[in-house]
Amino acid sequence: MGKAPICTWICFLTLVFSHLELSDEADVIGAEGSISDGETLVSSLETFQLGFFSPGKSRNRYLGIWYKNSPGAVVWVANRNNPIAEGKGVLTLSDTGNILLNQTNTVVWSTKVSGAARNPVAQLLDTGNLVLKDNKSMPESYLWQSFEHPSDTLLPGMKIGWNLKTGEERYLTSWTSADDPSLGSFTYRLDKNGLPQLFIDRGSVKRYRTGPWNGIGFGGVPAVPNLVFKPIVISNENEVYHTYEPASNSITMRLWLNQSGYLQRLIWEQKSNEWDVLYSAPFDKCGSYGSCGVNSICSSRRADACECIKGFISKSQESKNCLRESPLDCQKGEGFTRLDGVKVPDLLKIELNESLNPTGCEAECLKNCSCTAYANVNVSEGRTGCLMWFGDLFDITEVSDMYRGEDVFIRLSASGLGMNTSYACSRLFYDIYLE
Repeated sequence: MGKAPICTWICFLTLVFSHLELSDEADVIGAEGSISDGETLVSSLETFQLGFFSPGKSRNRYLGIWYKNSPGAVVWVANRNNPIAEGKGVLTLSDTGNILLNQTNTVVWSTKVSGAARNPVAQLLDTGNLVLKDNKSMPESYLWQSFEHPSDTLLPGMKIGWNLKTGEERYLTSWTSADDPSLGSFTYRLDKNGLPQLFIDRGSVKRYRTGPWNGIGFGGVPAVPNLVFKPIVISNENEVYHTYEPASNSITMRLWLNQSGYLQRLIWEQKSNEWDVLYSAPFDKCGSYGSCGVNSICSSRRADACECIKGFISKSQESKNCLRESPLDCQKGEGFTRLDGVKVPDLLKIELNESLNPTGCEAECLKNCSCTAYANVNVSEGRTGCLMWFGDLFDITEVSDMYRGEDVFIRLSASGLGMNTSYACSRLFYDIYLE
């Protein structure tokens, strides 16, 4: 009676491990290894888990990664548009070094890595990154990684942005619904033109944008992140991207683009075992892109949120667009009215000169008859630049003190400056001095 149970357990364990072909580490699958529906791979510190799941009320099965202590917080899905039915999915690591997702001998998803690895392994890291590597190469040299193929969630260390060498773009795409993780209607991406800024798009239509990167953070976004997280933008000849890192290792957070098109920054509250919302964007009625027309400013503090910029009047009662009271003629006496602490206009027709100081920026805008506004913005930590707009100004928002805002100087004709006599006189003196 003593030998039978021991033999039974030895045979059972041999069967399990011969099927999984796992390494000594529970977060790694070796060559020819597999994971079937009902089995999971867990990162070394038990932060993340990889396995099969059914979202919401759906009976379809998907391969995904989620927080082990919060199974509902799925951060990545492999087969978003190719669900598996009846729980017959199997994840395998082939001898050629590819991760394959099979259903009854049919491949429904693959890493599609070209070339062969001598000793391939797949590992789930505590960052939430599923990586494929050659075990004999450098540990951080990955043949493939899930961080380069985002779903609807941006984790610390993940990038969204552009590979300037290949033209490849990484961005978030929402789920279709809570029951369906297939590619939804909304994307969250980095615009690399001019200064980097972030957008939520619905198809080809902009739904929300931050202000441009100012060296510390994005304009129009709550100025509280340094207490909780640090936003990062890297721009060089090879790539331009955005990522972030928590202020402390004790902070667990994620950035989630939900199926309704709202971006939520969520922080895990250990006491309540729940996700708290740090902020959600769009923030208010002025958060929607272009909520007011051209040459107008939106303020959530007013009952009627939209108002024409000083020197502009409403085109009509039915239109939100504003026209100049008096046109620019590039004559002496033209000057600027200042908008304090706003999310700057969208970078539609702009010019950036990183060598000009504030005085030089103003003079440069005045010299060009097509320049309609300027701002002195940070282009990196400790460095400022001159940003000039040409043509109509769009999507300007007044922001409160808790948000990052910039001062924008709007060009007006001498008559458009109106009662601002002190500024007009100073401009006249400046014009005479230039002569």
